[in-house]
Amino acid sequence: MGAGPGPADAAMQHVPWHPRARLSSMAGALDRWLERAGFDRAPWLAVVLAAGIGCWFVLPHSWQWTAAIIAAAALALLGLAMSRRGTVPHLGSAAFAVGITFALGVALIWARSETVGAAPIANPQIVAMDARVMGVEEQPAQDRTRLVLAYRDRETGVARKVRVNVPQDRMVPGMAAGALVRLRTRLMPPAAPMVPGAYNFARTAWFDGLAATGSLLGEVEVLRPADGGGVFDRAGHALSRHVRAQLDGPEGAIAAAFASGDRGAIPDADTEAMRDAGLTHLLSISGLHVSAVIAAVYLLALRLPALWPWLALRTRLPVVAAGAGALAGIGYTLLTGAEVPTVRSCIGALLVLLALAMGREPLSLRMVAVAAAVVMLLWPESVVGPSFQMSFAAVIAIVAFHNAGPVRRFLGPRDESLSRRFVRHVFVLLVTGFVIELALMPIVLFHFHRAGLYGAFANVVAIPLTTFVSMPLIAFALLLDAIGLGGPVWWLVGMSLDLLLTIAHFAASQPGAVKMAPQMGEGTIALFVMGGLWLALWSGRARQWGFAPVGLATALMLATPAPDILVGRDGRHVGIADGAGGLVMLRRSRSDYAPETLLELGGRGAHSVPIDDSPLARCNRDFCTLALPRGGRTWQVLMARSRDLVPERALAAACERADIVIADRWLPGSCTPRWMKADRRSLGESGGLALYLEEGRAVSVADGEGDHGWWHPEERAANR
Repeated sequence: MGAGPGPADAAMQHVPWHPRARLSSMAGALDRWLERAGFDRAPWLAVVLAAGIGCWFVLPHSWQWTAAIIAAAALALLGLAMSRRGTVPHLGSAAFAVGITFALGVALIWARSETVGAAPIANPQIVAMDARVMGVEEQPAQDRTRLVLAYRDRETGVARKVRVNVPQDRMVPGMAAGALVRLRTRLMPPAAPMVPGAYNFARTAWFDGLAATGSLLGEVEVLRPADGGGVFDRAGHALSRHVRAQLDGPEGAIAAAFASGDRGAIPDADTEAMRDAGLTHLLSISGLHVSAVIAAVYLLALRLPALWPWLALRTRLPVVAAGAGALAGIGYTLLTGAEVPTVRSCIGALLVLLALAMGREPLSLRMVAVAAAVVMLLWPESVVGPSFQMSFAAVIAIVAFHNAGPVRRFLGPRDESLSRRFVRHVFVLLVTGFVIELALMPIVLFHFHRAGLYGAFANVVAIPLTTFVSMPLIAFALLLDAIGLGGPVWWLVGMSLDLLLTIAHFAASQPGAVKMAPQMGEGTIALFVMGGLWLALWSGRARQWGFAPVGLATALMLATPAPDILVGRDGRHVGIADGAGGLVMLRRSRSDYAPETLLELGGRGAHSVPIDDSPLARCNRDFCTLALPRGGRTWQVLMARSRDLVPERALAAACERADIVIADRWLPGSCTPRWMKADRRSLGESGGLALYLEEGRAVSVADGEGDHGWWHPEERAANR
């Protein structure tokens, strides 16, 4: 018989587990799990770099940016210490890499903002200037041309870059990039978001170096025509005009977009149909177009020389083909304007060509990570834009889906008929479309608050139609135009693009084609992204853990309340939920931007109700009052309609009876509503507002802007 437990053993059983021992045990278990997982670290480091950049945008104050860098550096030092100790080497090296990369991301975007950011002008002003044309964007659909101008302020001597809209009939010969012009303009500071969650043009203008936007007053005088510079820019405009001359109507406008990247001639109705059908990506020169051009040149350069045995035996055709494809991709990128999305796509395609030339796997998550890292190092601000997020989300979804074991086995070679093989690939193409739509849906809803639900079906036809029919026909027609024989091919181009538009309008017109949602929180979209990346980048059974944050984010998105009242940044545009799915509008607008923005951010249907037609409102010439039953009580809302003088005593009495007062003018201190006063002074400090009455909560644009350079509420308030 063995000896029973002794006194020492009994004493050890009663010794409490020290917290340090518990932490050490947990760290050891995590280190062993990381060792067994065998994950690829490169994609995750790209994710951490993006997280650091995104953190700078989310945190409003500079002291928080500094704290984030210090915390990340501390994590890196801790990881270095753990690695040197040797007890948890994998965990230590991971912590070191994460800390360094995250700190780099925060510092990178902070430095980028300080380097390229242009302070906006303080207030609207009329300026007479002698300016140099830096860029020209033709927009025939809006009957205007946009000029990017550089000038020096005559009073302060400050050099500024501005964007000015010029009516089409006032454009004169010689007004191209590089020209020196004299003109008079009305300039405005770049607009902040109209309401929380709306498009932040002020931020975009900051990183583009734009200090103001405006419109032309009078005529333009060309002091010095454009010189020989801007070869690709002029060639792109000439190509666009040539294509539109060969093919009339919206088909010609879309063909010009494919050939030169010029989308300015596409009618608004067709743009909206493409958007609601989930086909907008076809209009932007991005991965699809660049890849199609490079792939066509690569295959031609690979196959044609192979017909000459002497050359095929003495050269490495994959290297030659990769070089030809690279030159074609770079040339196409420069011809179409070298916009950031196009450059980003070109970088990714060049990495694929490099992998092909080296005989390596071209489509891998590591390749995607390298392309993303290059883009973030060059343009870190693109991380928070929809273009970066959507393009890389789509590519990651495609690569992860096709690298999955079941898909590889399903697509693997087998002895079968050509028809069965075709059916298998079409089925995978359809499923890939659904996977892409699922990956993009949260991003689209976060940025645009609406998404086309039939995009997967539309893309199954539209993408092959564009890639294998329309774009090759356009290239062939342009070649035949050199000898004057392109007419019949242009007719075929028109037929193919007419089919594309038919698909877009059909998909967009179906019941329930568009899903609208209120502005989801940053935490919700972060959960979606984290879960999606875990599903795509991890392997084994641990991949399934990604469904947890995705499920939680879906529940949070569905539970996100729509705001009861949206107040524009100027107090003029107000949208109020009527409880029946519509939005009561305080004012009619000459532009569709304000009502569409309020409808989208409110997560409502596609209809609005003028306040004079609403049974909830009572209006006179100067004010409207509404009674809104919310949260077990009735909220009284008072809104100004005019700027006429109102007796202060009467105004004070009306304010005292109201819970909320909204006005596009200054209100006296005697106006004291029970909950909130949103007048010109307060809105100048807070920006637009979203009010949630059941929760008694107000969200302002200023809440997330803080110390970022494009946000100067004090200056705007002082100059209003």
